[in-house]
Amino acid sequence: MSVKGMVIVLAVIFCATIVQGFPMFKGGRCLCIGPGVKAVKVADIEKATIIYPSNNCNKIEVIITLKAHKGQRCLNPKSKQANIIIKVGKLKE
Repeated sequence: MSVKGMVIVLAVIFCATIVQGFPMFKGGRCLCIGPGVKAVKVADIEKATIIYPSNNCNKIEVIITLKAHKGQRCLNPKSKQANIIIKVGKLKE
């Protein structure tokens, strides 16, 4: 391999490592898109997960897993039900 070819290969590798360090999304990768629902029937809740702000997402997220494999819902963190879940979550810590 010629010197010119070696320099090109090294330049491509160098650029690839620099680009890999750049954040792809300015706001991070939040799991909840949009504001979320205001409330979910308590009888339908199997599990509640609270995800606090981090490097990946700069907002608090409350994710509700529903019974009977009906999926997950994101609660609006400003809703009354979400505030209760967050308070209970802080008490358990």
